[in-house]
Amino acid sequence: MCGVTSTSAPRLPRVRASELVGRGWLNTGGKDVTLADLRGKVVVLDFWTFCCINCLHVLDELREIEERHRDVLVIIGVHSPKFVHEADPVALAAAVERYEVHHPVLDDPDLVTWQAFTARAWPTLVVIDPEGYVVAQMAGEGHAHAVETLVNELVAEHEAKGTLHRGDGPYVAPTPQPTTLRFPAKALELPGGTFLVADAGHHALTEVAADGETLVRRIGSGERGLVDGGPDEARFSEPNGLCLVPGDLRERLGYDVLVADTVNHALRGVRLADGLVTTVAGTGEQYMVGAVDNVTPSAGGTSSPVEAGVGDRWPARQVKLSSPWDVVWSAQLAAFVVAMAGNHTLWTFDAEQSSVTHLAGTMNEGLVDGGPEQSWFAQPSGLSVDADGRIWLADAETSALRRLDPADAHVHSVAGTGLFDFGHRDGAADQALFQHPLGVAALPDGSVLVADTYNGALRRWVPGDDGGTVSTLATDLAEPSGLVLPAGDPDHVLVVESAAHRLTRVALPAGAGTQVDGGAHRTQRPVTEIGTDVALEVVFHPAAGQKLDDRWGPSTSLQVSATPPGLLLDGAGDDVALSRTLRLDPGVGEGVLHVTARAASCDADPAIEHPACHLAAQDWGVPVRVVAGGPATLVLPLHG
Repeated sequence: MCGVTSTSAPRLPRVRASELVGRGWLNTGGKDVTLADLRGKVVVLDFWTFCCINCLHVLDELREIEERHRDVLVIIGVHSPKFVHEADPVALAAAVERYEVHHPVLDDPDLVTWQAFTARAWPTLVVIDPEGYVVAQMAGEGHAHAVETLVNELVAEHEAKGTLHRGDGPYVAPTPQPTTLRFPAKALELPGGTFLVADAGHHALTEVAADGETLVRRIGSGERGLVDGGPDEARFSEPNGLCLVPGDLRERLGYDVLVADTVNHALRGVRLADGLVTTVAGTGEQYMVGAVDNVTPSAGGTSSPVEAGVGDRWPARQVKLSSPWDVVWSAQLAAFVVAMAGNHTLWTFDAEQSSVTHLAGTMNEGLVDGGPEQSWFAQPSGLSVDADGRIWLADAETSALRRLDPADAHVHSVAGTGLFDFGHRDGAADQALFQHPLGVAALPDGSVLVADTYNGALRRWVPGDDGGTVSTLATDLAEPSGLVLPAGDPDHVLVVESAAHRLTRVALPAGAGTQVDGGAHRTQRPVTEIGTDVALEVVFHPAAGQKLDDRWGPSTSLQVSATPPGLLLDGAGDDVALSRTLRLDPGVGEGVLHVTARAASCDADPAIEHPACHLAAQDWGVPVRVVAGGPATLVLPLHG
């Protein structure tokens, strides 16, 4: 049974919500929105940034709630950028359209509103009642049930008080221009010389002629969803990666292309002859780190806690996946390798055995090299296999180019330093910088192309005794996210320009590319001043009607580390309690505290035989500065 705790979340002291201040508004028809305009509605502020996979998960969690309560609920996206590119208003407008954000969005590039509501992490949700008071703050993902419960409570309370106003909110839908492709993500060349495109904005696969423009056919109805069937009935949800199935497997498997259907958390098989689509891996639900229901029990079996350790293997249709972003065939592994962006890992899919295996990654977000059980990734989003069988990957959130040797799954970083450092700088690979790359392509000569997405550039790494060098081959590309090496044309690469809705053929120079030094950047967020001895408290209160869930062991967990590691003299490591004392080194002075918290809850009613389970999780990276006499407490709300 579930652990005993309060069954209702305590409300915060009545504090007036701060005004919404930023550079401008999207999805409002050009009008500014004030809190006075929202009086009478339940308001949820969603602090997000469009690079962040957790933020994208929250957008999907909120979709159904938004539709069910549109007459009483207004969601306001507050976009607070991590990367320089995300501060570009044109790029933000494209992202709002790309991810089908159907509510007003405040452009907050200077983090004015972020600071006013003391947000410390992407994503953060703040709930405001119809009278303009803040009633809850939640960090991370997995809060859909808690949000809906609170919305229902507030609607009932304020309808009784007469302070609830039903009706339309301030959202004004934009009018998109029709294009053959809509935010294409990846592409591949088919045996006949045409190209199949993961047409993410159309929720479909689009085949275009050899010219890269002329429409041949679409596979998928164009409506978001997870439906198998023929080309007119099948549905996808923001598909990304595509991989041609090896010729000797196609007849046995019954499909020719494997698709990473990202928002459906699934792998789909597509038969090219008639466009038949079949789900081959995933349940359609998101894998949540630490959840007890990531694997569907076999017939007659019972649910039990499952955490994917390296080497663990499950039936492909019984395990949840987490935002698979790309997929590639590895002859050495005799399996497809999947970039599981949502939980920062690499998995394999054995199509003939219909099984998936956790290949590498701890599920912690960051840049750590080493063996499969020690390596950390951060939204791996692009894959390519070179002539020696090594797997190259674009690790988006660490702005890194990395590789994995299938022989021992050892991970090595070629360029990139971590979650918060990025830029556009060529030269020696150990000094080179990228900005959120999403695509890679290994060339026959041993070099590797990188779709440097947020720099709008095509880059190339060339190997060398000193770690190799990086140069720039092309700039002014519109969010390049995928690369195709056309057969019979070694002098060109086909670039998927996602934000320009097109495929672009770019010449590959015979010699070295241009050397660019656009400088280095670091994610800028307000620094928190703290003392040398600090009481860290992660606040979590289960939603009304819920209790902490300790049926499978401790219901909470807390992991703490720091960059640089020497910042923390005491308090690092893993434990179950959501509070601990940290001791910081004033000689180091400043850095980033990395805090990961999870809390599981379930239905509190003892009459419910199989209580519903909910997992809330968040990773914070809190910039801190140690000062004499600084605050002795650091409070991070997971749900409070």
